[in-house]
Amino acid sequence: MRDILEAVASGDLDPAVAEARLSGYATTGAGRFDAARETRRGVPEAILADGKTPDEAATLAAAAVKSTGRAILTRADDAHVDAVVDTLNEEVTFHRDDRARTLVAHAPDFDPPTRDATVGIVTGGTSDAEAAGEASVILEEMGATVTRVEDVGVAHLGRVIDHLDTLRAADVLVVAAGREGALPTVVAGLVDTPVIGLPVSTGYGHGGSGKAALEGMLQSCTVISVVNIDAGFVAGAQAGLIARAISDARTGDGEAD
Repeated sequence: MRDILEAVASGDLDPAVAEARLSGYATTGAGRFDAARETRRGVPEAILADGKTPDEAATLAAAAVKSTGRAILTRADDAHVDAVVDTLNEEVTFHRDDRARTLVAHAPDFDPPTRDATVGIVTGGTSDAEAAGEASVILEEMGATVTRVEDVGVAHLGRVIDHLDTLRAADVLVVAAGREGALPTVVAGLVDTPVIGLPVSTGYGHGGSGKAALEGMLQSCTVISVVNIDAGFVAGAQAGLIARAISDARTGDGEAD
């Protein structure tokens, strides 16, 4: 602790970074950033931009980069993105996924994790791409290799069968589907890997907005796990934890490269 305090006093260590190291979080005027979540839980902290002003999102992103070297924003619109880019140092590198509404910022010295595991992201249709993309971004930030299998809905089972080799080669699968949510059940009946069902708020009429998809996945007669409607972050994080365990078993030392 003394070393940290002396570094702050000499100006060699930012107070926000010192606070994060001592308490596990950084306090800002927009809230607290959980800087220790990845160490404690294995899942990086993300900033939910939805419901926050652009300035609040930018303040938290700056705290994230200072304390961990990285900021991950989800459900971010153009105003959130512009505020974060304007606030952070020009040397920070950004990756924005417009469809998934995510923004990732890396400091120059950030060393991303790598895992010896592959996660397949499967979608029933193009309308499922937003939630699936959010899952993909989180998985990539957790170090997994991501394979995308797009537009293989059950209206034509041949589309799934055509990708069986790819599906079976993955260590974990996140399967996103709207409407009646049948795709995860079908996929789980064809593979021997863990399947996480991601219901999506597509569809209309009775059971629309993802309700039928969620209920269908919960009633699946094949073994799957299910997250909430449009919960791409949760699906990606859960798959990432499984990928980490598989990678640790393969490397034998429990450490990411």
